[in-house]
Amino acid sequence: MKILVACEESQAVTKEFRTLGHEAYSCDIIGCSGGNPEWHIKKDVIEVIKEKWDMIIAFPPCTHLAVSGARWFPEKIADGRQKQGIDLFMAIANADCEKIVIENPVGIMSTKWKKPSQIIQPWMFGDLAKKTTCLWIKGMPNLVPDTLDEPELEYHNMPSGKRMEMWMYKIRCLDTKSGARAKAASKTFPGIAKAMAEQWTI
Repeated sequence: MKILVACEESQAVTKEFRTLGHEAYSCDIIGCSGGNPEWHIKKDVIEVIKEKWDMIIAFPPCTHLAVSGARWFPEKIADGRQKQGIDLFMAIANADCEKIVIENPVGIMSTKWKKPSQIIQPWMFGDLAKKTTCLWIKGMPNLVPDTLDEPELEYHNMPSGKRMEMWMYKIRCLDTKSGARAKAASKTFPGIAKAMAEQWTI
């Protein structure tokens, strides 16, 4: 299959499809950090989705769409940033491809467009983390989790007395100026990436 993994610079998902022998390409306006630039298309995804693909899996930026940033919505609506986020999301959703998956956290697209096909957690696929992830799926089945029993997660105890999940704490320790924190936070968890490749190419 010829597969586009849109808005991905880490190549986490791209590599899983490549492992199974598929012609997968990551795509982002920045260079890739996954170590395989020969599989990376450094272009605006709006242009790339116009090409012929057997499958598109997209991770559009959630900065202006996620409810976690709701306090800034009025400003983002006023200056057009939220509309840009919505337009990119919908451009991917309406691409001429029979198999499309869009991933995003809980956000406004559930009301601006429609409710997600599926909501998953990394721990369902073997990763000790909780990160509510929405999937809008067209032309393929929902992912089948390895488990529905939430495991005991790892936490870091903060000086304030609060607890933070260990995976998030490790990300918070990264340098913000280098962009390492943002890249790490947006990277798809290994278990989910593997499940996508194995279950959607049967």
